[in-house]
Amino acid sequence: MANNIKVRKIPLRKCVATNEQHPKMEMFRIVRTPENQVVIDLTGKVRGHGAYLSKKKSAILLAKKKQILNHHLEIEVPDQIFDELLELINEGK
Repeated sequence: MANNIKVRKIPLRKCVATNEQHPKMEMFRIVRTPENQVVIDLTGKVRGHGAYLSKKKSAILLAKKKQILNHHLEIEVPDQIFDELLELINEGK
């Protein structure tokens, strides 16, 4: 008898800074909301245009230096967002 066990497909997303693919839950999602605010989406449920960043300090610093998120989200991303991302990495989230 064959076991019909469903294997769940893990959604992959590409980091906008490094172009590496990682499982969706292992990345930060940064969102431009319909109100033109930039927020860090830890739940994956915030409405708006999103971009994914690896949970690596080097990826975040690269995105800040080259203004990669500004390009992808089509809005000026405040430095505070990058500071919060670095804090989240230090906390291990």
